[in-house]
Amino acid sequence: MVALGDVDPLLGNVCATGIVEFDRALGGGLVPGSVTLVGGEPGIGKSTLLLQVASALSRASRTVVICSAEESAEQIGRRAFRLGVDTGQITLCTTSSLPEVLRVAEASRPDLLVVDSIQTFGDPEVVGAPGSVSQVRECAAQLIGFAKRSGVAIVLIGHVTKEGSLAGPRLLEHLVDTVCSFEGDRHHALRVLSVMKHRFGASGELGVFEMTADGLKGVADPSALFLADRQPGIAGSIVVPILEGHRALLIELQTLVTPTVFGTPRRSAEGVASGRLALILAVLEQRVGLFAAALDVFASAVGGVHIQEPGADLALGLALASAVTGVPIDPLTVACGEVGLAGEVRQVVHTERRLQEATRRGFRRAIVPVTSPRAPEGMELIPVATLLEAVQHLGLVGVVRPFELG
Repeated sequence: MVALGDVDPLLGNVCATGIVEFDRALGGGLVPGSVTLVGGEPGIGKSTLLLQVASALSRASRTVVICSAEESAEQIGRRAFRLGVDTGQITLCTTSSLPEVLRVAEASRPDLLVVDSIQTFGDPEVVGAPGSVSQVRECAAQLIGFAKRSGVAIVLIGHVTKEGSLAGPRLLEHLVDTVCSFEGDRHHALRVLSVMKHRFGASGELGVFEMTADGLKGVADPSALFLADRQPGIAGSIVVPILEGHRALLIELQTLVTPTVFGTPRRSAEGVASGRLALILAVLEQRVGLFAAALDVFASAVGGVHIQEPGADLALGLALASAVTGVPIDPLTVACGEVGLAGEVRQVVHTERRLQEATRRGFRRAIVPVTSPRAPEGMELIPVATLLEAVQHLGLVGVVRPFELG
């Protein structure tokens, strides 16, 4: 027992790894004695990311132990050679026995211990095969206990289920200090490290990487990458400035509608919450007069980003109205705002930061709520009180649908 006033607030300072985007997502880096869980689909690049983090720490003369039950030392060695990893301070331990992992970690006391992956390790004294609920819970608990008493930072790599959630007991997410999700389409180069829980800083931060032949490279300007292949002048497309942690990003929202050939129209949302899509469609029908009841509707946030905040409502509504009418939206226009059930457009947080990012990328007009602050220099604000007013301003009301022509 210790008095709170006797606790040194400077203990456990963040240790930067040298991987800028990784450190950005984690609020500066890894904290000694912390346990971080990194989840993601197989083959997405989790092991590659942690190997590069280990290399950066090795260059800074910090010791790293990588314990792997999935890959042999030769496999890890070949990847390290291909990536040009600094191996001077990195030690490998290829075993599935948790007691062996703890023995090695206790003897070496590294700055970082990487466990790849937590579902493949087991303790002979615990009933159940590796990956079972009892084994995952007990192995994680022992590793967390070691981290707290030794001050060693531990990163656990975890699998995900078909639904995209972390496999294993939910207790695992509650036990660890930080939960990260490493996401992306394995057929594309973009990778996103998002922080869902963080006891040492703000959650919701984002690190953006690009997978190359030489490994993962941090993306200093994600907005440029997200908009690199954008095709202007296409109906159903608009750019929305969103906020991920403290970082403003420009994301292209794309929508497409087609006449349904089934009795029940399809509603497909990729990177957009399906509930928000249904809400905006209802508001468009009841408050604006644009009907999509007989149309299949597809909505996508380009780049693999999952938009969780309601600040994209207005942009989604305008993109859907553009898709339904077939009228493109000015490519230099962005939109941000929350849409209520009455069709009103509400203010969102940090609008200034969003508009500054849009101005930096060359956008000249922004459709925003009437309560928005002043625009940055070079940006024209179009304040609207309702979604109907925004749709009317863009001339998207009263247009004949392409499906009705002829």
